Amino acid sequence: MGWRDLVYGAYERRVLKDLPRESLPRHVAVMLDGNRRWAKARGAGTAHGHQAGADKIEELLHWCEEAGVEYVTLWLLSTDNLRRSEAELAPLLKIIENAVADLAATGRWRLRVAGAIDLLPAETAESLQRSVAATEGSTGMTVNVAVAYGGRREIADAVRDLLLEHAARGESLEEIAAGLRIEDIAEHLYTKGQPDPDLVIRTSGEQRLGGFLLWQSATSEFYFCEAYWPDFRHVDFLRALRAYAGRHRRHGT
Repeated sequence: MGWRDLVYGAYERRVLKDLPRESLPRHVAVMLDGNRRWAKARGAGTAHGHQAGADKIEELLHWCEEAGVEYVTLWLLSTDNLRRSEAELAPLLKIIENAVADLAATGRWRLRVAGAIDLLPAETAESLQRSVAATEGSTGMTVNVAVAYGGRREIADAVRDLLLEHAARGESLEEIAAGLRIEDIAEHLYTKGQPDPDLVIRTSGEQRLGGFLLWQSATSEFYFCEAYWPDFRHVDFLRALRAYAGRHRRHGT
């Protein structure tokens, strides 16, 4: 171990020690961005970048566990990503399938799929559903894997499900509209039954949501990190937690 590693380790331990445990987030959402640019910078193909990003996920989840996080949402594939070339999309889907299956195989976390899986190839959708089913008995941290996810699509799906549910009870459109509450839509989102994310992290230096958790992130805190996702370090995560803990969340009051 070199002196740089020793200095880094000491700094990491100090940041971790100074974190106020009572002010840490329950739900952390992460936009795993920058895999392709990470690969390009190394002269490698995009699949290499996607695999490197997938290999980082379990490490992040252990960091979240250590910090007492109860819910994690990982954006692995957007609805826009589905328009990529078949040459890139096919291996990416297989990488996602394998990554989610590996998470399920640990038995540590309860997995949920957040996304329009009807847009995915049948083989991918079935693989994700098998992984989710295998974790039903887990009492560990809940991990949402956002695949074929788009924030506008999620809201549209929630409203559609809400209307169909009420229509099945014989209610008219006027009756549905008269009784509609914000909570009614929230109860039909992909993350229904879960608290909204307290902290949203985006890697790669981009500073926009890109449609991620548009409804749920209304009062979230945001942290933008310059590192590409495969280079995201424990200390980067700790800095995000420290930044979150240092903010005064007033929720409009």
